[in-house]
Amino acid sequence: MTSKHFFSKRRVRPECVLALALALALTGCAGEVAHDAATAAVSVPLGLPVMPHPPDNPPTAARIELGRKLFFDRRLSFNGTMSCGMCHVPDHGFTSNELRMAIGNEGATVRRNAPTVLNVGYHPRLFHDGREGELEAQVWGPFLAHNEMANPSIGHVLDKLRALPDYRGAFERAFDGRGPTVETVGQALASYQRSLVSANSRFDRYRYGGDTTALTAQEQQGLAVFAGKGRCTTCHTMGEQSALFSDFRYHNTGIGWLRGLPQPLVEVQLIPGLRTTMSAERIDSIGEKVPNDVGRFEITLDPDDRWAYKTPMLRNVALTAPYMHDGSLSTLEAVVDFYDRGGGGASEQSTLIVPLHLDDEEKTALVAFLKTLTGEHQRWVDEGLRQSTFMTTLNPVTDSGPATTTSRGR
Repeated sequence: MTSKHFFSKRRVRPECVLALALALALTGCAGEVAHDAATAAVSVPLGLPVMPHPPDNPPTAARIELGRKLFFDRRLSFNGTMSCGMCHVPDHGFTSNELRMAIGNEGATVRRNAPTVLNVGYHPRLFHDGREGELEAQVWGPFLAHNEMANPSIGHVLDKLRALPDYRGAFERAFDGRGPTVETVGQALASYQRSLVSANSRFDRYRYGGDTTALTAQEQQGLAVFAGKGRCTTCHTMGEQSALFSDFRYHNTGIGWLRGLPQPLVEVQLIPGLRTTMSAERIDSIGEKVPNDVGRFEITLDPDDRWAYKTPMLRNVALTAPYMHDGSLSTLEAVVDFYDRGGGGASEQSTLIVPLHLDDEEKTALVAFLKTLTGEHQRWVDEGLRQSTFMTTLNPVTDSGPATTTSRGR
């Protein structure tokens, strides 16, 4: 049974944030990680604030490592083919560059683009529509969704974990004797995801590190456009000491409205770099029709929230194409053009989105600046690729024998 405590709203106490900050200070430099027998304080790179952690789920090396294994384990889907890392691919910026919208169990559409999980621990609410408020609880959405990992119940997932020999004792070591439960599974995965911090980008070294040579003249021009004429900081906010590049609010940019209009021809990617067009009627005849998507309205039922989606963080944005909640814009240049013309043109779109009248030089500079937001993250890519090998063709509850693995399961 799910405990009331697990799904209650967590608040991070100031003293916990202070304790973590002191632990980071004792490391001696921003690039180190402090470890002792019980805790593993994740260092904060230049440009990010201190990572908040719930009081009942402090970061430890054992929880992070267990969470990483769970994240890449295909065996935790109903038919043993899907993992979290299938949509959040390490060397794709922890998203999927090959798909506009994520694909789940047996090819089912997930309706939306897979967002990056780099720096996901800073999000006050999760998913494009903000339907979940705790990282510890978030994973059970994909685990149980029929079009994602398709497990029939929480107990089904826990039974699998208890039967897999390579998990024997892992939860008990990470959680003071507690085995796999709805709470410990969520805490382990949340611990791993909060460790995926990425900053110390060239932008950070320029703005927060005092390195005036970190950006070229064109990139500095792009920063001026970003903060000025381009109006980007209206939603993608920057602070004096750090920048998350999101107000974490929900805005109707017109993209969702555009998607609902009749589309006689649809662009289809055949292979990377090769596209064609097909009639919408033809696509509907051979594939699953993508369900309607009205964004935040599905959560609040407030008419003002129709086609509104959460402002994404822009860190590592050069790595995470395609863009927007539905992956409908394939390049940063296309994104800049979209906002330059004033969004999708929906009658109900946010009043914050207006035509910008940028010239070609300003657009090019803005794209150049956005590419400077790529932070240090290669360690997480390397560790993720080493971990992403778990796959089985056996039913761990009824079959015997060791799990079979692939060399690089994605």
